[in-house]
Amino acid sequence: MPVIDVPQPAFMDDEEIAIYADAVGKFFAQHAPEKRVLAWREAGQVEREFWREAGAAGLLGVSVPAEYGGHGGDFRHDMVVLDQQAKHEVEGFASSLHNVIILPYVVRHGTEEQKKKWLPRLVSGDLVSAIAMSEPGVGSDLQNITTTALKDGNGYRLNGSKTFISNGATADFIIVVAKTDPNEGAKGISLMCLETEGAEGFQRGKKLDKIGLDAQDTSELFFDDVFVPAENVLGGVEGRGFYQLMGELPQERLVIAMGAMAGIEKALDTTLDYVKQRKAFGKTIWDFQNTQFVLADLKAKGTAARIFINDCIAKLLKGELDVTTASMAKYWVTELQSEVVDKCLQFHGGWGYINDYPIARMYRDSRISRIYGGSNEIMKMLIARAM
Repeated sequence: MPVIDVPQPAFMDDEEIAIYADAVGKFFAQHAPEKRVLAWREAGQVEREFWREAGAAGLLGVSVPAEYGGHGGDFRHDMVVLDQQAKHEVEGFASSLHNVIILPYVVRHGTEEQKKKWLPRLVSGDLVSAIAMSEPGVGSDLQNITTTALKDGNGYRLNGSKTFISNGATADFIIVVAKTDPNEGAKGISLMCLETEGAEGFQRGKKLDKIGLDAQDTSELFFDDVFVPAENVLGGVEGRGFYQLMGELPQERLVIAMGAMAGIEKALDTTLDYVKQRKAFGKTIWDFQNTQFVLADLKAKGTAARIFINDCIAKLLKGELDVTTASMAKYWVTELQSEVVDKCLQFHGGWGYINDYPIARMYRDSRISRIYGGSNEIMKMLIARAM
């Protein structure tokens, strides 16, 4: 029995969802065994072929409408992929970024031509996606980005640089946040869709050497007079980028909170198994009252977090998830993840500091949750504004 044992929410009580979950779990077991994931970790990225395998198995674009090559599902199907990936410890495969963050931009904001042009290839895995927001001197303050996309004939010339770009080394479809009118602040921001193959002036920087998430590539990107056709402005009209970004943030931040929740559950289950087997001073670590008290405290907090996350998901499915609630979920659950993983590592003693142990990787990987998707300091600012 898992440490956090919350009844399945009503929105997941669906036979078709259960069948899909079983199929996804079998895919990960067959196509992402430990040996293959280790190779990704050593290479610092997932090979392109795996994306195509995932596409062929129906793991990409699950909630994309069928008329654009998708599977006509909804957010619950995307949740299944995230959940099964976490259960099978499949590192590096940025399914949440591709499925739940980037594809919705095209589905919700793209023109009919853009949807037909890109979605089928994003669903098949022939295109791997990324979104380029952060810049070397600009983190969460998107209104002050310096990357520009200025008009030139029947298109735009893209100039600037981006950093901390997940999938940056492999992506061949990148949504670039740029200023089409540097004098208009938020109203001058547009989302430029760039296919990197044959894009003259586009260059990938080195893969960044991170303290965690070893199997996922994160890179710098450089744009030197890169030509972007006018029809590649997301939505077909410039100046809407900032509002398109803001509209997707609640879902993006909930996804980060969901990932943190999965990390909490995995850390607690792993640690409970460990302390009930590991012996010290003639008894198991579990037999010490301190162990029981600490894990009981974390179980209580984790249970509350799971109930909160499930409520947020229910709101999202009904179109009722607001910025403040999503910010609270992202802030609180990622903070709790850090607390849980730190205390769980402590119970492993010296072995918790050894990378061969899953808890050590959880410790390193979890730290980014409080930074990306808007730092937790930004989350607190957003929460305070609603008070």
